[in-house]
Amino acid sequence: MSYSYDDQNIFAKILRGEIPNTTVLETEHSLAFRDLYPQAPTHVLIIPKGPYVSYDHFASAASDAEIIDYTRTIGKVCEMEGVSLNAGDGYRLISNAGAHGVQEVPHLHVHILGARHMGRMVAKAE
Repeated sequence: MSYSYDDQNIFAKILRGEIPNTTVLETEHSLAFRDLYPQAPTHVLIIPKGPYVSYDHFASAASDAEIIDYTRTIGKVCEMEGVSLNAGDGYRLISNAGAHGVQEVPHLHVHILGARHMGRMVAKAE
């Protein structure tokens, strides 16, 4: 997958206000919102507002302010949702990238899943 950004992806449309969302937290550089099809009692997506395809793209091209804001937003959401180690029993943070990572939306996003035991992370390949 290249870093070519598609500004018609669903998250770009959410950022432009074309598609509604259930906002959990919005900052200068980040948006956190509830997943439409939650896979756990807590399931929040966090996206940067900039046009980044994957975490490696973000890490290499985003400004320091964007990186700090995004990282701190993830921490704040974990606290707000009661899944951080300070507030709860933990969470899973997932970010898929490219075909092998089964990335469905070509805009960097992380999933925060929590409020239940998550089981093993990845099954052994056969």
